Amino acid sequence: MNFELTASMMCANYGDLGKEVRELEEGGIDSFHIDIMDGRYVPNFAMSLNDMAYIASATSRPLDVHLMVEHPNNNIHIFLRKLRPGDTVYIHPEAEYHPSTTLQKIIDAGMVPGIAINPGTSVETVYEMLRIVKKVLVMTVNPGNAGQIYMPYVGKKISRLLLLKEEMHFRAYWDGACNVDKIRKFAPMGMDGFVLGTTLLFGKKAPYGDTLRRIRACGDEMEMISDTGE
Repeated sequence: MNFELTASMMCANYGDLGKEVRELEEGGIDSFHIDIMDGRYVPNFAMSLNDMAYIASATSRPLDVHLMVEHPNNNIHIFLRKLRPGDTVYIHPEAEYHPSTTLQKIIDAGMVPGIAINPGTSVETVYEMLRIVKKVLVMTVNPGNAGQIYMPYVGKKISRLLLLKEEMHFRAYWDGACNVDKIRKFAPMGMDGFVLGTTLLFGKKAPYGDTLRRIRACGDEMEMISDTGE
């Protein structure tokens, strides 16, 4: 079963960020998730523009930049200058007066446009934007901090969202409190990728490569069960 795994770099060890990037890349991570927070849209500050730029220079893997900032259109050009064509930029529709304008700037810069959907944001309120974006980041916890508890009601929203994937031509990604059980349940339903933080990846004794192989093995196990009809 194919699904993408992306590392939530706000959870990394900043004492040796270069080593973290290198070991994650060698371990088989698909992309690097960069959380930018302004202390206004969410009640926290996280990664900086320079953190993002450094990681972009240290790896050839794609970056998924999640902008948890008010009015990203005002400063989106600063981030786009530091990224590479093909990197993803997610914005929160609620954070912008005219989110489609910001998404168009992302597209014009050669990046992959995405939106992040908070737990309290309904699919209906972002329906038209699903025609514009290539990726949808589904927040299963309130944005702003790592280590939060999964909100079960988000599962029903994910089910509705996944029914629209083929019609709208987007890919769906899970962000927040991701554990093996969630991957086993939602990957077969059509979830394309999962952001990994402290629940599964960071702060563990095992090397990143071993952890990532175990996670992918869960997907292979589910595929074998599906193929055999068990």
